[in-house]
Amino acid sequence: MEELLEELLEECGPYTAQGRLADYIPELSKGDVNDLGIYVMRSDGKHYQAGSYNKPFTIQSVIKPILLLLALMDNGTDVVRSHVGVEATGKPFDAINVTDQQLLSDHLNPMVNMGAIAMCTLVKGRDYEERFGRLLELTRQLADNPEIEVDESVYLSEKRTGNKNRALAFLLKSSGIISDDVEEVLDCYFRACSIKVTCKDLAHISYILANRGKRLQTDERLFPSQYARYVNAVLMTCGMYDGSGDFAVKVGVPAKSGVGGGIMAIVPTRMGIGIFSPGLDSKGNSLAGIKLLELFSQRMYLSIF
Repeated sequence: MEELLEELLEECGPYTAQGRLADYIPELSKGDVNDLGIYVMRSDGKHYQAGSYNKPFTIQSVIKPILLLLALMDNGTDVVRSHVGVEATGKPFDAINVTDQQLLSDHLNPMVNMGAIAMCTLVKGRDYEERFGRLLELTRQLADNPEIEVDESVYLSEKRTGNKNRALAFLLKSSGIISDDVEEVLDCYFRACSIKVTCKDLAHISYILANRGKRLQTDERLFPSQYARYVNAVLMTCGMYDGSGDFAVKVGVPAKSGVGGGIMAIVPTRMGIGIFSPGLDSKGNSLAGIKLLELFSQRMYLSIF
């Protein structure tokens, strides 16, 4: 397996230069576009890795399935469905014009920015500091890494320049979808996107989703299996933004990308995969990362279709 991963990394290396760093968040423009790494965690307990698999990066939108999971754990499926839909928007992840009609919760999904901002209000806690603390703790638990922290430089950079997300949050508030203080909700969201992880962390998280809520080593259940099915289904249809259909055809597994260059891919019952390559395509997905997953899926027959 490691030989295959090294071979695929060499094949996909030239694609890194074709991507573009997410320079609209100034701190992310400091990344190295040549980075490419992968970590694979299989159901037989074996782990494989290659490239920049241990290089830290900010989780960005890969936090969204974890945020959805925590909202489900706190409220149940019916409450979550009443606040945010599950249909793909067909629009960019930060689109304001998601509908020509009055904005309703059904028009959103948890994997676009507006849906994720709305979900921050569903996490339980006395205040948004406690809500974020619970999200961070769940991320550490799923990744089996108690050392995971926020990248303060990226957090401050996002907070300074996040005016598009402010516009989205005020639109949510004006439409009655959220009622809490916009800046408090956004502070939780910006911190969540700035959590620092590695490919290994993402592989651990995705494996638990692949294993329907159970740890590999101990079989300990961290959350009900129906929530894993819910999250994985939404990832399959919406996880790669408005490139989700093309990704389903070419790769064929539930996955979530982030503008930090991470991709978390879930192969139900078989493996969890974490990928990092910060050069993005026009849709905000890791360009070389998707190519690597496409080739890996073909070689290992990963597609669920």
